[in-house]
Amino acid sequence: MDDPAANLADLRTDYKRAALDERDVVPDPFAQFTRWFDDARAAFVPEPNAMTLATADATGRPAARIVLLKEVDHRGFVFYTNYDSHKGQQLDARPLAALLFFWPELERQVRIEGSVEAVDAATADAYWRTRPRLSRLGAWASPQSAMLPDRASLEARFAAAEQRFPGDDIVRPPRWGGYRVLPVRFEFWQGRASRLHDRIEYRQEGASWRIGRLAP
Repeated sequence: MDDPAANLADLRTDYKRAALDERDVVPDPFAQFTRWFDDARAAFVPEPNAMTLATADATGRPAARIVLLKEVDHRGFVFYTNYDSHKGQQLDARPLAALLFFWPELERQVRIEGSVEAVDAATADAYWRTRPRLSRLGAWASPQSAMLPDRASLEARFAAAEQRFPGDDIVRPPRWGGYRVLPVRFEFWQGRASRLHDRIEYRQEGASWRIGRLAP
């Protein structure tokens, strides 16, 4: 049987679907993101709102994981989590983050960098009420990122949450809420043949955005 690792160097895709020129993008990066996000939804990309969230702890050690975008407007990009999770602790120590959306069906990426703030309680409550009941119970059951002795202990915590909240009136846990990434930089990446990819950058300069092309 062949060793899959031996063939890693041969794994490659030559991107040929589309191009991206400075003249193709709109002046507002949020509007450009919405345009591409709508394209991803129209192409039936699985979970187009899935994004890699990169953070760093107080010592600068980086970490990354997939989270789901739940709101975007001209203020920024919102996701929700347990504030005591690893990512929550890292954002408390260093309120900076990078986001990455990858839509391989369209041969596109979007990178976003900026500072981070917690959303207000009313915003978190409004989103909390839209979550399925079992997801809300799961938020109560999980001490996110904490070490557990076994799976059974987690299931016992979930059963306890079900007993505590037998109906649909489940309050939001005090240490569960949202963060908003406030962008200062966007990059829109379109795969191209021969690795000559198109990379269009938006960089915030005061109240406006400077648009430029980056080398692939």
